[in-house]
Amino acid sequence: MNKYKRITLDGLIFQNPTFMLVLGTCPTLGLISSAFSSMGMGLTVLVILTLSNIIISALRKVIPNAVRIPCYIVVIATLVTFARMFLDKFVPELYESLGGFLALIVVNCIILGRAEAFANKHTVAESAVDGIANGLGFTLALTLMGVICEFFGKGSVFGLQIMEFKIGMLATPAGAFLIYGLCIAVFVYVIDAVERARRVKANKLARENLLKEGA
Repeated sequence: MNKYKRITLDGLIFQNPTFMLVLGTCPTLGLISSAFSSMGMGLTVLVILTLSNIIISALRKVIPNAVRIPCYIVVIATLVTFARMFLDKFVPELYESLGGFLALIVVNCIILGRAEAFANKHTVAESAVDGIANGLGFTLALTLMGVICEFFGKGSVFGLQIMEFKIGMLATPAGAFLIYGLCIAVFVYVIDAVERARRVKANKLARENLLKEGA
């Protein structure tokens, strides 16, 4: 259970693909001006990442090492094609809002990276947990920034108008870049602060144990 807990925490926090590894910046900067588009892209990547991890892990002993990257791309491209067909049929508004970024999921470095770094070396269950954790980490990060950009840039959240005051620049790619940088800085600062506090506590306990043993 500790193994799956570590995989989950890495995907959500310590190796968050958006804030810690800074992967998938193209859809991030292109879509976070809208909370709806951000969450839609995140959930789409979550499903494709999880399924691709499962399939690649299941086939890891069959796929020849020399052509593993092309095989990954074929698997991911097939899943993206099904996702595009599904969204176009059942969620046309989201399909239109994602535009060309939906097709770019095929070469998304998060999905390819997890396939090469994790799914190719671990069991199906572990790869499924890794896909869900990294997908959730990506989705939560995009949705958070989408809410911030839309709220301050357009005065709305998920299309619901909340206030009249707005900072138009934050609804542009330049504003998205600024929000992205600030969110990375805050996220890394919080993680570092928690880690420092944990180390201080561990050192304090170690000193107390040494004093008890010396007494």
